[in-house]
Amino acid sequence: MTESVNQESRPELPSEADGTAHLFRALGKQVRVLRENLAMSQKDLAAATHCGLDLISAMERGVRTPQPEFLDRADDALKAGGVLRAAIPDVREAQKKARTRHPDWYRNYAKLEAEAVQLLHYGNQVVHGLLQTEEYARAIFTQRRPLLSEEIVEKRVADRLSRQQVFEQWPSPTFSFVFEEAVLSRPIGGRAVHEGQLRQLLRFGRLRAVELQVMPTDCEEHPNMDGSLNLLTTKGEQQVGYTEAQGHPHLFTDAREVRELADRYAMIRAEALTSRESLALIEKMLGDR
Repeated sequence: MTESVNQESRPELPSEADGTAHLFRALGKQVRVLRENLAMSQKDLAAATHCGLDLISAMERGVRTPQPEFLDRADDALKAGGVLRAAIPDVREAQKKARTRHPDWYRNYAKLEAEAVQLLHYGNQVVHGLLQTEEYARAIFTQRRPLLSEEIVEKRVADRLSRQQVFEQWPSPTFSFVFEEAVLSRPIGGRAVHEGQLRQLLRFGRLRAVELQVMPTDCEEHPNMDGSLNLLTTKGEQQVGYTEAQGHPHLFTDAREVRELADRYAMIRAEALTSRESLALIEKMLGDR
């Protein structure tokens, strides 16, 4: 999915007010209260439910979706007496609605993305949504024009962060991200948000399933001056492309057109810094080296 500001300028969709965000926020609050009543730390709950500490924190804040498997384990860990398990059917129904919340112009690609075994992305504007921190995503949605209501901003932030659960799948899809150096230099949201986003890129970039590369600004040759692009491979081994410019999306399924995008992406990766060099550059930006 391309993550341009242009995409976020679409008008509010009726499905954004379908109530699913309220359900997840309510569940998060219940989990927090039950945990605190037992004087249990987030770290203890993470260990008991086989989840990451960041995931527990995000679910309690209502910005990540509690999965049915988590609710089942948490019900025992928090001695909830079936309260959390009782919400599992509602969560599954809400997830079904979430899979259909995309507008018509994007829905076909969204379905393919959810089932992809490989995703390749080149970005020249902002960090891809799959890698964004909560604060960075909120800054993106808050700054867009025309303005979004506070409720819609929070809904879209929650929806965006929920997509990061793809990194928890096993077997995991494989990912390749190439960003222009300018994307990583732009301090969207301010210094603290920018630093947090760079550290998030380091965390994701060190995952085995992720390769993160930077296209240096001083590169004298560039095979793609036409904007961001995405390529994904489905479980059926079909590769498709997706681009968007000024709010106009295009899904590529023609074999010749997809091959041309794939060739272009291969050249982009060849011109960019290696993954090791790219992570070292981000560390340097942070002053860690």
